Amino acid sequence: MKKNVGNVDMWIRIILGVLIIALGFYYQSWWGVIGIVPLATAFMHWCPIYLPFGISTCKKETAGK
Repeated sequence: MKKNVGNVDMWIRIILGVLIIALGFYYQSWWGVIGIVPLATAFMHWCPIYLPFGISTCKKETAGK
């Protein structure tokens, strides 16, 4: 799997995932389980939704490195 989630994108996903899970606990709703999705994609550095659109938020590697 080629990484397509950069550092800033990763941190946004972590914050949103934790926030969604916390709101699920606060409102005692199963919707909080959805917070696992942004957390999983953040820690894997890969988002399947980006693939069909060719999106990548990773920095491009230079040829010399």
